[in-house]
Amino acid sequence: MEALIGLLLLVGCHGVSSVVHSLKYFYTASSGVSNFPEFVVVGMVDELQIIYYDINSQKAEPKQSWMDQLTRDNPQYLERETGNLLDSQQTFKAKIETLKKLFNQTGGVHIYQKMFGCEWDDEDDTTDGYEQYGYDGEDFIVLNLKTWTWISPVQQAFITRLKWEHDRALREQKENYYNKECVDGLKKFLVYGKSTLQRTERPEVSLLQRRPSSPVVCHATGFYPYRVVVFWRRDGEELYEHVDHGEVLPNPDGTFQVSVDLDLASVPREDWRRYECVVQLKGIEDILTPLDPALVRTNWGRGGGSHSNSGNSEEQNPAPEVQPLTT
Repeated sequence: MEALIGLLLLVGCHGVSSVVHSLKYFYTASSGVSNFPEFVVVGMVDELQIIYYDINSQKAEPKQSWMDQLTRDNPQYLERETGNLLDSQQTFKAKIETLKKLFNQTGGVHIYQKMFGCEWDDEDDTTDGYEQYGYDGEDFIVLNLKTWTWISPVQQAFITRLKWEHDRALREQKENYYNKECVDGLKKFLVYGKSTLQRTERPEVSLLQRRPSSPVVCHATGFYPYRVVVFWRRDGEELYEHVDHGEVLPNPDGTFQVSVDLDLASVPREDWRRYECVVQLKGIEDILTPLDPALVRTNWGRGGGSHSNSGNSEEQNPAPEVQPLTT
């Protein structure tokens, strides 16, 4: 299920003038999976994990140092989160058994997932939200927050869709959560985690090539926040053909990395200087890296140079709780 896996690479919105902050929760129930908890919950703010729960510990655990202040200011936070997640654990375990019956399944490996959360643009104050459920890697039912209707791409979700769409109390709960509670919680988290979540880390940019026939890779790493724009251009114009955008991936230190490949198989080497890689991140000037063959790092005996840009970080500082939804 695409929305539940991986991080989003934001491209095409060049000129990054604002940061869209996000709060997401991922609930995963499983059956028949060895060496993996039958129920796991991960909460994330701006793609950094802030809380973890599983069926083995049965306890909500903060995952960022700045969460210590949050829990001191809100002594009931972890207890309340744990209670909510214990309830969700029972609901999800029962739901996966129901789904197995709906799909006429008995044994085997099965996974039921829920992803929900909200986004807030710190410049224009606009918000958005999302909630979707997946079963065995496919979408099961999705909430359309523009119409407050449910979309069921599989026949087995039809009864659930009808039930939820006619549940007035459920709709009011969703509207209140996504229009207010979730965004308020996100903003509070951003206050408590200000020095981490609202900082800017300038990326280091390198040009890489594995073999003479391989694409040239523009690799940006060490940046924060994770919403970055990376693209190739020739003679000042952005390229769309022969370009392959990779995923934004986390680094162990809490920053991120991404690679964008450019296939130059039909381009004479003397024309390489017409190309450049552009990296855009809010709070810094665009990083322009010209495609100079002498600066391309390789592992096949030629080139060996590197072009990198690193710099400072802008700091910023504490947000109480947001309740996980337990539909």
